Amino acid sequence: MALTVLIYEDNDMLRESIRTIVELDQQFQVVGDYNHVLMANQQVAAHKPQIILMDIDMPGRTGIEAVKQLRSSGSTTPIIMLTVFDDTQHVFDAICAGASGYLLKKHISTRLFAAMNEVLSGGAPMSPSIAHMVIASMQKPIPVNPYALTAREQEILTSLSKGNSYKMMAVEFSVTVDTIRAHIKKVYEKLQVHSQTEAVSKALNEKLV
Repeated sequence: MALTVLIYEDNDMLRESIRTIVELDQQFQVVGDYNHVLMANQQVAAHKPQIILMDIDMPGRTGIEAVKQLRSSGSTTPIIMLTVFDDTQHVFDAICAGASGYLLKKHISTRLFAAMNEVLSGGAPMSPSIAHMVIASMQKPIPVNPYALTAREQEILTSLSKGNSYKMMAVEFSVTVDTIRAHIKKVYEKLQVHSQTEAVSKALNEKLV
């Protein structure tokens, strides 16, 4: 019996090409292909695929967000991300979301079947350049204080992340509101952000607090 595959790709021509490539091997059968992931949970539940091929840059909701939702709903179906992105952030976001593998679209014609067989065997297929980048990133020493925040700036960023107001921080650190405002301005400059939301999001994502 053929192994079932579900495809998500918003480029119609590319999606059809991927479907054609997959069905060249009688080991696999495409049970569905879609140009968005807004109904991914329902579609995966209906088709019960054994492999999902997922584009990252999708309209309405990204492939990474779809992977998060599928994993949150309990789906354990292997998901291979097919994408043109080969930057560190997209790779790690996809892996952290629960993706099983990561393949650059330029390698689909030569590596797709190997990647699908690998993921079915419990492996984590990646394009060579992606694997090299992941290894290189893991080998880099993580700076303790990458933005050179002072001890007080670090304390204020932590307090800011807790949702404290300027007045509350002024009381907490026994300084004036203007002093707090000056510290926060400096924190924003060092983090290269422009708002409390951006600062807190960056602090949490990069584990600065």
